[in-house]
Amino acid sequence: MESACDVVRSFLERMEARDWDGAAELLSDTVHIEYTETCEQFDGDNFLAMNRAYPDGWTIEVVETLADDDRVAAQVRVQHGEVTYWCAGFYRVANGVIQSGVEHWVTEGSQTPPVWRQQFAS
Repeated sequence: MESACDVVRSFLERMEARDWDGAAELLSDTVHIEYTETCEQFDGDNFLAMNRAYPDGWTIEVVETLADDDRVAAQVRVQHGEVTYWCAGFYRVANGVIQSGVEHWVTEGSQTPPVWRQQFAS
């Protein structure tokens, strides 16, 4: 049986390969994923359907995965044209499939740092 980290990494790699059937095999039928940035929630097949409908031209790079038993954290870089997105995802894996997750998305360089922090940045 694959480790929880392997399950999450395999899921993301299958998404990168547009192997939608293979990705679906690694999601529970009742998977629940939350996007904190937009307050969206996706259940079951809708999570994969939403990703499949996303305009093509993106690449996924799994930068790092860390696990504590059935809990997995993943740092993911997504490139779509000139725009770079980062996702910090936190997932719960059981019985070899992703049961739930929370994803925190940001767009690289989309915010100007506050002036008070300039003295500390390199």
